[in-house]
Amino acid sequence: MPSSTKDVTTGSLSSAHSSAQPIGTSTGLKMPDLSKIGTKEFWLGDYHALAMVGGIITPPILLGGSNGAGLSAANQQYLISACLIWCAFGTCLQVSRIRLPKGYYLGTGPSPSPAPSSLLKRHTNSHSLPSTGVLTVTGTSFAFVATGLTYINGQFKKDGTGMCQFAADGTKLPCPEVFGALLGTASVVSILAIAIAFVPVRALKRMFPPLITGSLLLLIGITLVTSGVNNWAGGAGGCKYDSTMLCPSNSAPHGEYWGSAPLIGLGFSVFSSIILLDLVGPPLVKNCSVFLGLLIGIVIAAGCGYFDASTIRSAPGGTFLWTTTFPLSVKGDLVLPYIAAYLVIISETIGNITATCDVSRIPIEGADFSSRIQGGLLADTLFAAVAGLATVPPLTTFSQNIGVVALTRNASRQSGYACAFFLFLMGVIGKFGAIFVAMPVSVLGGMTTFLFTSVAVAGIRILAYAQWTRRARFIATCSLSLGFAAIVVPDWFSTFFTFSGPNASLAGFLSALTLIVEESYLICLVIAIPLNLIIPYGSDDTQHLEAAVVLPTAFGPSATKEDATLPSLEKLE
Repeated sequence: MPSSTKDVTTGSLSSAHSSAQPIGTSTGLKMPDLSKIGTKEFWLGDYHALAMVGGIITPPILLGGSNGAGLSAANQQYLISACLIWCAFGTCLQVSRIRLPKGYYLGTGPSPSPAPSSLLKRHTNSHSLPSTGVLTVTGTSFAFVATGLTYINGQFKKDGTGMCQFAADGTKLPCPEVFGALLGTASVVSILAIAIAFVPVRALKRMFPPLITGSLLLLIGITLVTSGVNNWAGGAGGCKYDSTMLCPSNSAPHGEYWGSAPLIGLGFSVFSSIILLDLVGPPLVKNCSVFLGLLIGIVIAAGCGYFDASTIRSAPGGTFLWTTTFPLSVKGDLVLPYIAAYLVIISETIGNITATCDVSRIPIEGADFSSRIQGGLLADTLFAAVAGLATVPPLTTFSQNIGVVALTRNASRQSGYACAFFLFLMGVIGKFGAIFVAMPVSVLGGMTTFLFTSVAVAGIRILAYAQWTRRARFIATCSLSLGFAAIVVPDWFSTFFTFSGPNASLAGFLSALTLIVEESYLICLVIAIPLNLIIPYGSDDTQHLEAAVVLPTAFGPSATKEDATLPSLEKLE
């Protein structure tokens, strides 16, 4: 049947014909043939894993550490390991392909039909070889981190009325209950996200043009930088507010006062290492510069005596899912914010899969491409739903592998399976996760400040693809105004509702509304999507109407290799 294929020499779309079976006639799960994983694919899989490991470990550290639920060191170690293991399973699912009834798919994996011979000939002397599959990896989502931190910290109340409590010295007592509430609510809300995965791709792209996707990433990045800088200076514990306390505690090895020169220096060692590696390192090192910079900071901290070696010694040699559990619950005031967070996941998944197909020289139009988007969204939302039962935060597609594919010119799904193997290996080795718990939070802060700023920069880059007509400027102004307000004055809406009655359902609903208004990217999403759908196009929109409806992705109307290396929500470089 005819299909559109992209000519890598001209960048134009041409027609290719294949006598292979049509889309939707393949059956069952395309199981990986592990015997076909060669040495090159195996080690490139390790490269993919190293490029994304920094982004995977950050959400569990933030949500479970002093910035979040204040979990014990053992629980934090488990969370890091569990996230690595679950992301390995999610990556295997994404690069595979399961045919469902009525022509639907689960996963972005192999094409139902082999690449046509004409395409093979066209790529023989080109810079990259065609692939019949999509190398799409998954990692823990940042979209839930900002909302999760806001909700968790709102449950720590000094008057004892919250779900969580403070110790006498002002530090947080471990609160696994609030972490379980995040997991349970995310799993229940994901049912709606799964349903959205069956919505036609064209409609989803209409909902999330570059104007909206870029604005969301910009606000998410700016919001999360706050936690990065707090960690850089010593953490968000009691030492931040009590000048007599040392960070992270008075009993910690080499404790320092919040914002002191030694702590700032530790974070700067990571920040400067990332810059130097990106300036002078070879291309392979540049794609892993964030994780390698973190390792350099860990070595410096250990050499200067800031490392808590007892945490590593007490960690188990091996671990797996469910060796630690949390009390799951559903909180009504998290439902609406998490619905919005899932919409963010959907928008970035569409962009990441599109960019992965484009850099892999796979058509980004037609029924085959639409089936990949649908299968990827379904795999993403389904694994995010089950993630709560696996004791980890929701997952999403990562964009780290896009730059690796463009650099190595290898889009083999076998590298995806190898990547999953290395992530799984990192997860089951308990000592690996303990290293990141034992390091000073200033080291983490130096990395996450850079990481989250790259998210904001990605948003600015995507906004550059928007057509800045009067209509677009009006939508951006309306949505970003309240988004910026929530960043500049975080509690500006906290006393708007004065209800204090016994109706717990109403109180939870009002709390959810407050959380949405005070979370920058959530209020931006709530305003931008309706305005984009209902405001009519003006005279200056006419020449851009086709691009606004058909082409928007997270990397703009026409992603190139250079664009594909840019960070999106989960990008590290």
